[in-house]
Amino acid sequence: MAEHNKHRFSRRGVIQIAGGVAASGAVGALAVSLNGGDSADAAQTGASAPPSTSSTASPKPLFAHPGMLHNAGDLNRSKVRVAAKKEPWLAGWRRLTANRHSASTWKPNPQATIIRGGEGQNYAILFNDIHAAYQNALRWKIAGTKEHAETAVAILNAWSAKLTTLTGNSDRFLASGIYGYQFANAAELVRDYPGFDLARFKKMLLNIFHPLSDDFLKHHNGAVITNYWANWDLCNIASIMAIGILCDDKAKFDRAVTYFKKGAGNGSIKNAAPFVYEDQGLAQWQESGRDQGHTVMGMGLLGSICEMAWNQGVDLYGYDDNRLMKGAEYVAKYNLGGDVPFTKYTWRTGTKGAWREQAVISDIGRGQIRPVWELLHNHYARRRRLTVPHVTAMAEKVRAEGGGGDYGPNSGGFDQLGFGTLLYSK
Repeated sequence: MAEHNKHRFSRRGVIQIAGGVAASGAVGALAVSLNGGDSADAAQTGASAPPSTSSTASPKPLFAHPGMLHNAGDLNRSKVRVAAKKEPWLAGWRRLTANRHSASTWKPNPQATIIRGGEGQNYAILFNDIHAAYQNALRWKIAGTKEHAETAVAILNAWSAKLTTLTGNSDRFLASGIYGYQFANAAELVRDYPGFDLARFKKMLLNIFHPLSDDFLKHHNGAVITNYWANWDLCNIASIMAIGILCDDKAKFDRAVTYFKKGAGNGSIKNAAPFVYEDQGLAQWQESGRDQGHTVMGMGLLGSICEMAWNQGVDLYGYDDNRLMKGAEYVAKYNLGGDVPFTKYTWRTGTKGAWREQAVISDIGRGQIRPVWELLHNHYARRRRLTVPHVTAMAEKVRAEGGGGDYGPNSGGFDQLGFGTLLYSK
């Protein structure tokens, strides 16, 4: 295992040193320049003008934009590489353009009420439209095709004009989390595009998605704190973080960061990876005794949270001596067919706290293929130059990553936005 991640500068420190760089949206270039990127990595699109000396100048935004799953430098690198027909970016681009959700002819189907869980479920309508908005926005960012930007904007505007209620049984909290952070990421890509009603879209997220996510992290649907698996916390952490960035709301962003580090539920990193095997460079994932589909989903959610934080100057990837890296190596190794240690996991369930336990790791869904590994590989192996052999092997196995619609028609195939080969290769 490689030497532990020791940052010369903290991500927050880098932003402080850079002064106004973060506010001008150039975090991506700064991060790349510190890590020895080439000109395509470092180039930025839409560079900001010098600060105005006028007393009437608008205040700088609190966050870098774009600054969620993608910063300006990453998007520009993909644009340059695809135009030059370089691999593996070209293969990733072909996955995107072959996906039916990325077609500019996609028509939105907004609903006033979305139900996930229980009678009358219709949430598949929502996740299909979200992925269509995101994929069309990507095609515009990388190829400059206005018809795709206009389709993305039309989808997002249609939903913010009509959606009033997100409901269902306890699964409504999965909807607030997964679709909240995905919706925000799609909007972030077109936030400045003419015709996009950003104010109304923010209002939708703040009034419909955020209250559910916030309530879940506070009350866990009335259950004992350990009842819900890590993914329930993680998707709602991701939603609150993404909404905070989109809305330039520092309190929400900080809440997500704090919960990741110190939250009482299973989504905080020390509960999500409760047992560390330092001699092997591994950390057992909380859902490993449940099944591998949900375990791999956790890698995707954690990677998304860490990348969004990274693009705002906060290093969660390296937090607690690279705990996530060890967890990712554990999950990747087992799903590649390797043997991993397992410590008996016990927890309390329901409202009364009945005890349960798992004595062995689950092989249900072992070898699960999901588009989550390129992000982790490119951070640890490429950006940080650390050795993550199992994560890297999984990334190579899945490459070139697709996105929603490429991994089956059910909700699990839409839990990640995907296209990591196109977007994160370095």
